[in-house]
Amino acid sequence: MSNTTSKVISLFITLWIAKVFLLSLPYKFTNHPDTQNIFSTIGQWMSDTLSLSLGNFFTQYAAYVIGSLELIVSLILLTATTMWILKALNIRNTAGNYKNLYRLGGLCASAIMSGAAFFHLFTPLGIEVTHKGGSDGGSLFYSAVSILALGLIMAFINKPTARQ
Repeated sequence: MSNTTSKVISLFITLWIAKVFLLSLPYKFTNHPDTQNIFSTIGQWMSDTLSLSLGNFFTQYAAYVIGSLELIVSLILLTATTMWILKALNIRNTAGNYKNLYRLGGLCASAIMSGAAFFHLFTPLGIEVTHKGGSDGGSLFYSAVSILALGLIMAFINKPTARQ
């Protein structure tokens, strides 16, 4: 794959991941009812299956922890894109390697979303999340799976080559 192709693919993957992660932050950080529903459903499952204290912790704090991680991953990926653009425009010969940041961000995004996919598949949360307004039609699950796969693709296409 050409370097230009991997840059363009990485850019589009970054934009998708950052969109999903950043647009979910107001829900996670304001204790939105949909967020409460999701994390309390998983927390209750954890309480019943693993540990009451772990389930209670998850219910109360997981949205903030996961939201913070998603913010960090978005910043890593957007920093990589900024470094690439500044270098391409000869504005700044950035120290460091944006490909390493793309790889790190892709792997971290995949790790976060592997957890989301697990909870959708193996807890009462389910693929279609139901809430007061109805159902999300599986959109959260499908977004998680797409980011899991695309993050791995980004990590793969930005792996070090023999000439680096």
